[in-house]
Amino acid sequence: MSKKPALGRGLSALLENAETDIMMPGSANGAASEPVDSISKLTIDKIEANPFQPRTEFDKEALMELAGSIRQHGIIQPLTVRKMGRGTYQLISGERRFRASQIAGLKEIPCYIRLADDQAMLEMALVENIQRENLNPVEVGVSYQRLIEECSLTQEQLSIKVGKKRSTITNYLRLLKLPAEIQQGLQTKKLGMGHARALLSLDNEKLQVKAYKRILDEGLSVRDVEAMAKAPEAKATPPKSPGRRAMTFEQQRFKSSLSELIGRHISLKVDTKGKGSITIPFDDEEDMRRIAHVLDI
Repeated sequence: MSKKPALGRGLSALLENAETDIMMPGSANGAASEPVDSISKLTIDKIEANPFQPRTEFDKEALMELAGSIRQHGIIQPLTVRKMGRGTYQLISGERRFRASQIAGLKEIPCYIRLADDQAMLEMALVENIQRENLNPVEVGVSYQRLIEECSLTQEQLSIKVGKKRSTITNYLRLLKLPAEIQQGLQTKKLGMGHARALLSLDNEKLQVKAYKRILDEGLSVRDVEAMAKAPEAKATPPKSPGRRAMTFEQQRFKSSLSELIGRHISLKVDTKGKGSITIPFDDEEDMRRIAHVLDI
């Protein structure tokens, strides 16, 4: 009996699964007749999800919007799959389109078909997702780490494959050294890359977590956290920006309510006269439109 593939176990475990062996066109195991290296319409229930998919979370509202677009316009960009045995296929890229197509009730979807062994599949899936998908920073870091460990790549080789500077790759890998609580904050967009990199400069996990909580509670800037790391005597009490005062209970409640409403952490700054500003971060125009829709503007 074949074993079910499991994420996080490495290629050695995945290669034990006989169902991931490549079945060449016309093989004795009954591979389907669709030609490799071409675009064909495939029955959606013959396509299985990608076990190498680095993304672990998908925005439900965004998937529903994509499903609505697919119902109206169809799939503009074909998914990429690899040919398996017994007339089945496995996703290489296009997980969001695949899930949205299922929600939309499609029976067939256009796919670019290719052959790949497990290691090539892992490389293609990770590189494709890093380049095309809106992964959160932790997912990007995990993807880089898996490419290095499971595909035996150096950081230099990886930088060439993904078209990123080696320093960029190093910065993402360093995020995996942060405490789990802070990594979760990155995944849920409560924290940005700038703050996370500044937290890495602190001496230990206890100080990092303490500073992280103050970032959320008081809206500390990246410079505040950097100053905390540079001045040992100020680590426990980071310097506040000139002209800023601690938020009142009402202001903290307002900040918390607004953050919950739009689904991401906002920055609220108040000066000594009670005047302030609100900063709402967004990832791209689609995310900006989503926030505008929530705020009804």
